Amino acid sequence: MKVLAVTLIWLSLFTSVASQAQTSAAKAPTSSSIKIARSDCLHSNKGSAQYFTGSVQVQQLFPAYDPSLTSGGKVTFEAGARSAWHTHPFGQILIVPEGTGWIQQWGGPIEEIRKGDVIWIPAGVKHWHGATPNSAMTHIAIQEELNGKVVEWMEKVTDEQYRK
Repeated sequence: MKVLAVTLIWLSLFTSVASQAQTSAAKAPTSSSIKIARSDCLHSNKGSAQYFTGSVQVQQLFPAYDPSLTSGGKVTFEAGARSAWHTHPFGQILIVPEGTGWIQQWGGPIEEIRKGDVIWIPAGVKHWHGATPNSAMTHIAIQEELNGKVVEWMEKVTDEQYRK
């Protein structure tokens, strides 16, 4: 039942708004033409050590095309890598196409996320996500911007918090 609810929420959000990548990008121009981003043109960048622990690759999949405020990105965490604590002004959707990872809401338990899972993180919920100590994990992240911002980064997840 929860999976169905999450999937329905994801589908309604995905079809009603456009997505903003974890790394905020300049607005793409408005156009009435279909856009195709060829996979060989989508470049990955190393995740900033300011916001990630361990080896992380971030690839913007699509920017927010006016008038949309939504964009998406693909984030690949090597084993043991993770994000810092953070929030999103309108929440976030994660889709896990590969691997096994962990996610934790502030004050809650670490939960395992696996290939095929769709995760809805509500607006303003402090959380982190990343790979498990022994498995890499990739997720597609979709979020909207508010006043040009898609994420509020906070402190890093300590080794003690990660191992709980």
